[in-house]
Amino acid sequence: MLGVTAGLLPVGEMIGKRLPKTKKSWLIIGTGFLLGLAVTIAEPDVRVLAKQIDQVSGGGISAGILILSVALGLAIFVALAMVRTIYSIPIHYLLIGGYIAVFALSMFVPDAFVSISFDAGGVTTGPMAVPFILALGVGVASVLRTNSSSASEGFGLIGLASIGPVLAIMILGVLFQ
Repeated sequence: MLGVTAGLLPVGEMIGKRLPKTKKSWLIIGTGFLLGLAVTIAEPDVRVLAKQIDQVSGGGISAGILILSVALGLAIFVALAMVRTIYSIPIHYLLIGGYIAVFALSMFVPDAFVSISFDAGGVTTGPMAVPFILALGVGVASVLRTNSSSASEGFGLIGLASIGPVLAIMILGVLFQ
């Protein structure tokens, strides 16, 4: 955790504070996507889950596909969280919409994928992804918002971002049927 505290948190916050100064929304959103993708791929918990699923499924669900799906899901929702921060979209709209999609999709997904998807949402809240994404969100919010707490913006970012991997694995489950 020393590396996270000394390295990732300051870098994430520095990037988060500098991006809004460019006044380019697409750059903030795109950077959120790319950083979400990178930290998820580097997240050790995601790799452990992917290896276990690969072993249990006998190679039916490869570790690489699972890691990529989880990373894309998280990256898309980090980008969506950046959109939310830039345009001051109330978080409850996005959370309600995201969970309606999760529950609706769960009716069409094999039971095994429902379990895997919620595990995937949990493992993305590990020691690599959360500190970096949180620092990025707090950095962006601290520059863009003067009337609200940037800490609450970061909290919303993690809550919103964790929906992405759940949806991504459920979509993978629909494709694997």
